[in-house]
Amino acid sequence: MTRSEGRASRIVLNLYVGLFLVYLFAPLAVMSLAAFNAYPYPSVTQWKGFTLSWFPALFHDERLIQGLVNSIVIALGVIALSLPFGLAGALILHRLRSRAGGFLYALMVSPILVPGLIIGLSTLIFWRRFDVPGGLLLAAFAQSSFIASYCMLMFLARLERFDLTLEEAALDLGASKAMVMRRILFPFLRPTAVTAAAIAFLQSFENYNTTVFAIGGDWTLVTEVGSRLRFGLSPVVNVVGVVFVALTVTAATVYVTLRRRELKQA
Repeated sequence: MTRSEGRASRIVLNLYVGLFLVYLFAPLAVMSLAAFNAYPYPSVTQWKGFTLSWFPALFHDERLIQGLVNSIVIALGVIALSLPFGLAGALILHRLRSRAGGFLYALMVSPILVPGLIIGLSTLIFWRRFDVPGGLLLAAFAQSSFIASYCMLMFLARLERFDLTLEEAALDLGASKAMVMRRILFPFLRPTAVTAAAIAFLQSFENYNTTVFAIGGDWTLVTEVGSRLRFGLSPVVNVVGVVFVALTVTAATVYVTLRRRELKQA
């Protein structure tokens, strides 16, 4: 490749990366800018002046605040259900060395491929037979039925790197199976468990299709925002987006800083 061709390739690559970043961050920039517009509806084209009044208005919006609390409660419930179920499925698939393993794998992964509204309706119809009404508990059940599959895949990928000779050596030395799991297997899976919990929390927090059918008369932050689309949104919703973007950037910065510090110490 000649020097001119290499320069042209770099220009094309830089242009592609630049367009990709614009495509990725332009909606966030527009959304954030609308939170500082005095216009009563989310807009940047009809600019009525800079204002911060929408930020205190968020904390006076009781339904959004309650929706946020409900979203966190459901997400914590999903973590409590999805992690043990996902770990159990991963252990079964990892230890099962037979033709049934392929069938069980497809069966356990299938909830990921099912549309969310089908899962939500199916959960509502099934648990209604046991007199379980729609609400936060049922929403956690519905979400965990497919989020557990994501956790299972993460645990399964981690278990593929697990050295079974460690377990065999511990058993030969007199350790019980419970002690092997507590002292060897669980510490090995702890980093994946933390990551799976974070993924489960985010999957639950942003879920709409499944939650809207299973939550009954309650609501989450996402379902409340979705319901307001019928009547017109206010810039308070943009403030919610700005807050979450700021929290995400802060958390990512802290994580990268701590990670670099650990690498330097290592």
